[in-house]
Amino acid sequence: MKTPRKLFFHAPNVHVGGGLNLLQAFYDAAQSSIDFEQLDVRAKACLKPGRAERHWVRPTLFSRLAAEWRLRHKVKPGDIVLCFHGLVPLFPLKGQVTVFLQNRILLSSDSLQSYPLKTRVRLWGERLMLRSFARRVEKFVVQTPSMAEQVRGFLGDKTPVVVCPFVLADVDQAETPVEKIYDFVYVASAEPHKNHQKLIAAWCLLAEQGLRPSLALTVPFDTALSFQIEELKRTWKLNLFNLGQLSPDGVCALYDQSSALIYPSTTESLGLPLIEANSRQLPIIAAELDYVRDIVEPVHTFDPTSRTSIARAVRRHLGSSEPTQAIHGPDVFLREIMQ
Repeated sequence: MKTPRKLFFHAPNVHVGGGLNLLQAFYDAAQSSIDFEQLDVRAKACLKPGRAERHWVRPTLFSRLAAEWRLRHKVKPGDIVLCFHGLVPLFPLKGQVTVFLQNRILLSSDSLQSYPLKTRVRLWGERLMLRSFARRVEKFVVQTPSMAEQVRGFLGDKTPVVVCPFVLADVDQAETPVEKIYDFVYVASAEPHKNHQKLIAAWCLLAEQGLRPSLALTVPFDTALSFQIEELKRTWKLNLFNLGQLSPDGVCALYDQSSALIYPSTTESLGLPLIEANSRQLPIIAAELDYVRDIVEPVHTFDPTSRTSIARAVRRHLGSSEPTQAIHGPDVFLREIMQ
């Protein structure tokens, strides 16, 4: 008699942000099918009890290695292993391995200089691990066509990639209209690729031009970025409101209180706030990048590396576009030189 296939769910280091939201959505749907699971201990309060054999993985090298070794010994031929954390198993496994890739940074050779040293070392190691062990994977699952293209560009044209996006079920909008408190909202954590620096620089430029639209942010408190936001807010008298990290219900309420979503992130595997805001009919002003147009049609776009471009997109949305530069003849240029 054939032994039934088991599903091994491996998700260390998935404990915050969009990754945690997707984990919760998947787990609610799949927990009755999971036979063995390894989860990040920092997500413990967010996950329901399941029927599977469960192991909590701590954010330490020893605990992560122990989890990899446990997989090595538990997985049998025919078993299915879903690596939800986006990395290839450290040791060869006897079962069928599927990797859910959510982190575009792992698929790029771009510089990591904007990240802290510890993070740079980790990301460099994870990139190397992905390249070195990709042949152990039966298939990679990604959320968008542009992400699939990037996987093949990084790992080779013959890499098996499946595009299968999924999100949390929609949360109902408020039954009664909610007062719009903020002109713009940006739901994002404090990682460098979220590009808060350029966004805030654009808000400073707008203030210099006499415009001070309100902007709500969700940067975790007690981070270097949160302190910088408060300092620039005071210096430029900006209408910035950092609300800190919010619960999913808190994020939904924030969308209802906002007139538009602005999204300057330089890299995303999906961009959940884009989907969430779009489902609530919020206008979207976003970076002109592939990941954005994979899933939404923004009303205005900008170059995310330019504070001027971001500021101009904001002005266009507010109906306050700046005049274009007048072009002169060589006689005017000569007069300028001779003054």
